[in-house]
Amino acid sequence: MESNYRSLFKAISYRVLGSAATALIVFLLSGKLGLSIGTGALDMVTKIGLYYLHERIWERISFGRAKPPEYEI
Repeated sequence: MESNYRSLFKAISYRVLGSAATALIVFLLSGKLGLSIGTGALDMVTKIGLYYLHERIWERISFGRAKPPEYEI
């Protein structure tokens, strides 16, 4: 089981790279630095939140998880 902080930091590290790519694409298409930085920042904040919620929801779903062995005492 992952902690809330681990899920949050995973989301941040993943999104920094993804949002940098988005900002670069917007800059290459528009040539506008301000637009590309703003788009990259908005992309990062939105997707970090969505990823975090996605991780927390899936943490509560048992689908596809191996069941722990039952111990007899």
